[in-house]
Amino acid sequence: MVRNSRIDAFIDVERPIVALGNEYEDGHRVEPHQHRRAQLLYGFSGVVLATTPDGTLVMPPERGMWIPPGVVHSVRMLGSVSMRSVYIEPHAIETMPDHCQVVEISPLLRALIAEAVDIPVEYDRNDRSGALMTLLLHELARLKPLPLSLPLPRNPVLAQKCQDFLLHPSAHDTIGSWASRLSMSRRAFTRMFRLETGLSFVEWRQQACLHAALPRLVAGTAVTTIALDLGYRNPAAFTSMFKRAFGYAPREIARQQLPFDSLRDGRR
Repeated sequence: MVRNSRIDAFIDVERPIVALGNEYEDGHRVEPHQHRRAQLLYGFSGVVLATTPDGTLVMPPERGMWIPPGVVHSVRMLGSVSMRSVYIEPHAIETMPDHCQVVEISPLLRALIAEAVDIPVEYDRNDRSGALMTLLLHELARLKPLPLSLPLPRNPVLAQKCQDFLLHPSAHDTIGSWASRLSMSRRAFTRMFRLETGLSFVEWRQQACLHAALPRLVAGTAVTTIALDLGYRNPAAFTSMFKRAFGYAPREIARQQLPFDSLRDGRR
């Protein structure tokens, strides 16, 4: 059983996978760092905000975050976070993304991760523990990405505009208004924005609004207040967009802030 421990003591264990469990209080921060191994984060409760040189990612409850080997990242906890981390040797899985992603966690993978943190770090490869970890590797290879990363452009003028938007996000900002402020044609702006971020402007705007909404939902702000602040016509429009992204309504975020033991025992 490995809980409330840092990976440093186990990073060079001769096993393809090391699984750790940690509990964090609201507001806890992990300063910029990197790992030799790849990492999958999974939160049973709370929201995790990760920052990398290429942008930010927001991980809601019951979702995961894939971090490739060597990627510098910092992490901030929003709400009480019950975290499980799986560290994988770089060549243990052949085809994995080379960039950070928020990912779906299947029911089977969720159960495997819950079991993995209770397995000795130097598990016997030939018994049940070894079979479970091997199955975990197979499931990791099937991770499905979710549109919850927010890439930031490298162009300094566009990057500043994006940073300003994150301070005051609005679902009503348009391509035309941004292009005008940057003294560009609509077509040139659209082309540059996708080239710089990998997303269309509308996709990026929606993800930025989700990034802004999650911390406030965790803090208990009313859904109606958040929806109107973001410029949605009504709470129903915001709720619809939120459910398309996360698979559950924004009001359910509060229900996700339960201790890990309660989730494991089925008391939801």
